[in-house]
Amino acid sequence: MTKIKICGLSRIEDIDYVNEALPDYIGFVFAKSKRQIDNEQAKLLKGILDPSIQAVGVFVNEPIDNIILLCSNSSIDIVQLHGDEDENYINQLKANIDKPIIKAARIRNKDDIKASENFDTDYLLLDAYKEGEYGGSGDAFDWSIISEIGKPYFLAGGIHSGNVIDAVTKIRPYAIDISSGVESNGRKDRDKILEIITKVRSVG
Repeated sequence: MTKIKICGLSRIEDIDYVNEALPDYIGFVFAKSKRQIDNEQAKLLKGILDPSIQAVGVFVNEPIDNIILLCSNSSIDIVQLHGDEDENYINQLKANIDKPIIKAARIRNKDDIKASENFDTDYLLLDAYKEGEYGGSGDAFDWSIISEIGKPYFLAGGIHSGNVIDAVTKIRPYAIDISSGVESNGRKDRDKILEIITKVRSVG
């Protein structure tokens, strides 16, 4: 069954919603964004998160020491690198943490997907390419260019209740990653979270 990540949680209410809906993963954004939180907020929110849900820390070119700190104090369970992190950065990080790593790739064409497989990480995340942005645009890319990928991947970008069934049944990613697709007026929406998780799990 396709797993579900609800990304960009920043309020206690958001945690209440996911504790009710029980996705597999949630995301805390530490990069500059309207959804950005700091280390103290992450520790507070993680403390009230249902322990069955894994917390993913989303970073863009973050100093490695800060990621190590967040991993060591159990604020996050998984690291998602969404910037220009190269092989050296990833190797240095892996030498200092024992958490799984997701590497995001911004996709324009099949070559971008093929190149993403070279990252020595546990998972990939395929997101839409948008000039000057590292992700979180809410735009989808052409999913038809996805073929066999050699490691499990999260599918992100422009997923919402209207297309999530297609994403799950036609693309069959390891997980789907949703942020703006479960928001109203820029805030996480309880009903939209419950609806989209119900839809994904109805596919079986």
